[in-house]
Amino acid sequence: MSGEGKKIIIVRKKKGGHHEDHGGAWKVAYADFVTAMMAFFLVMWILGMDQGVKDMVEGYFSNPVGFKRAFSGGSNPLGQGSSPASMELTRAMLMTKEHQKTRFEETAEEISGKMADAGLPSETGADVELVITDQGLRIELMETGEGEVFFAKASSDLKPSLRSVLGMIAPELQALPNVVVVEGHTDSVPFGSEGYSNWELSVDRANAARRAMVAGGLDGNRIVEVRGHADRQPKNPEDTLDPRNRRISIFIPYREEVLTEQYTPIGDNLHSSAHLPEDHLPFPQEVTQ
Repeated sequence: MSGEGKKIIIVRKKKGGHHEDHGGAWKVAYADFVTAMMAFFLVMWILGMDQGVKDMVEGYFSNPVGFKRAFSGGSNPLGQGSSPASMELTRAMLMTKEHQKTRFEETAEEISGKMADAGLPSETGADVELVITDQGLRIELMETGEGEVFFAKASSDLKPSLRSVLGMIAPELQALPNVVVVEGHTDSVPFGSEGYSNWELSVDRANAARRAMVAGGLDGNRIVEVRGHADRQPKNPEDTLDPRNRRISIFIPYREEVLTEQYTPIGDNLHSSAHLPEDHLPFPQEVTQ
């Protein structure tokens, strides 16, 4: 009878309840910890390298496009080791690009200041544009169709206004170590003379500008190429008759290929100038006048 008064207690345990509520939290925390440790050891690894590798990493994050272009040959600069020769080349390539860009900026300011003091080109019915691109410094001397122009109509004879502008530009370019390329452009107005077209006219105008800069103080050997583009590269493609399409372009490229040639004996992982864009085609050291 005493056994009939006892209560039977049944305990049922639910399996997996704790795992379902908290089983994935530790994975997230562990992943965060591993990521933080990886970043920490990566920083410590970089800090332990020599200054050349540090400059290379800094150069990549400062200018990823330019850095990749410099090593477009397919070689991994980080895999070249930390030899003083390879690291010195990398440092030199990065430092010279930034140094040249600073020089280009200073040169552009000097040219603009000189022309502003002389009232050029606003009083001549022309325009001068100075632009620093990924390839170098480009100076565009354009006609506007108002007042005096740079060239006589259908002629390569320079007007006094263009001689004045080129005379101000020449000494500033002489102070730079870079080579110079002179380009001539015309509008799409057909040239009336048989056997003489806008192609010949653009080349003759570019060559006339070259002679004017040499007379203004620029070493003739620094001008390594004279190009004539006729009306094929208009400043205003929507209006090929726009007077601004009649222009002289002075292009000063960066000296990357020259630096590479100087360091060629260091290693075999350097790319050739064939990988460079058109504005970086290799130039001869001297040209005849």
